[in-house]
Amino acid sequence: MADTTFGPQGWTPERLGSLVGKTFVITGANAGAGFQAARTLLAKGAKVVMLNRSAEKSHAAIADLKEEFGGGAEVSFIRMDLASLVSVREAAAEVLKSVSRIDAILCNAAIAQVPTQQLTVDGFESMLGTNHYGHFLLCGLLFERIETTQGRIVVVSSLGYNMGIKTIQFDDMNWDKNYHQNRTYSQSKLAQMMFAYELQDRLAAANRTNVKVYVCHPGSSRTSLIKTSGNLVTRMMFGLMSLSPMVQSAEKGSWPEVMCATEDGLEQRALYGPTGWMQFVGPVGKGTLHPHAHDKSVMQRLWDLSEQETGFEWNL
Repeated sequence: MADTTFGPQGWTPERLGSLVGKTFVITGANAGAGFQAARTLLAKGAKVVMLNRSAEKSHAAIADLKEEFGGGAEVSFIRMDLASLVSVREAAAEVLKSVSRIDAILCNAAIAQVPTQQLTVDGFESMLGTNHYGHFLLCGLLFERIETTQGRIVVVSSLGYNMGIKTIQFDDMNWDKNYHQNRTYSQSKLAQMMFAYELQDRLAAANRTNVKVYVCHPGSSRTSLIKTSGNLVTRMMFGLMSLSPMVQSAEKGSWPEVMCATEDGLEQRALYGPTGWMQFVGPVGKGTLHPHAHDKSVMQRLWDLSEQETGFEWNL
């Protein structure tokens, strides 16, 4: 049954009040849903810090935002490549030096459907390394600043978490033997969710309740994600889908992450996103969360492995 908490139209940005004085950090914010989230937050007076890989695209995005909201719009850019742990550490250090408060970090950046196996500079399968390990380290490095602000961590996952093998392939994390653009992507998005839900458990056990952790997905949205990393057939198929009602705008795709970054009274052990047809499109609310996404033994093992692989131990 569709969630009607926010009425038949679901959650929309009309619910937002003034965000003056609040700061939001967004990964992958120079295009797609991340850019649209930045627009919505800036429109309400917030400060936005983009963490993006491309300086050129970031400067262009900032120029567009300042043209829309005026030269006084508080939007800035720090270069970060999630596929490099060194880059993540350097970006986090710059954030801590220049950003005094973090009301929410939106873990929005991702790569998807990489056609053939690629490895990051640290030797990780590219989608797992970028989508999961990069964000795991980033959130850990910024956690104390987020906690001081009583802020939030918003993990943007995908309905893909419910496809593929529906667990973590611990015996071959790089998928050397059975790489598959979709199943391997699905594991990376499942890993992101497991990080969030395990973090919820660890914060509760430590009685550190000043940070809220939420998980959402954009549904099926017209963004550059598939065009950036998918193969020709995947890009063509999604291009055709984009012409149908099965795909919504990037702006609507951004609403779940903006909601999770701002709305009070949300459940933490939940998955927020569109609640219409197949949860691809439609009113934003609480969707279906399948139990394999918070399998405790798998979450704990993944957390320990993630600390080992990133060389970062969370102080919880």
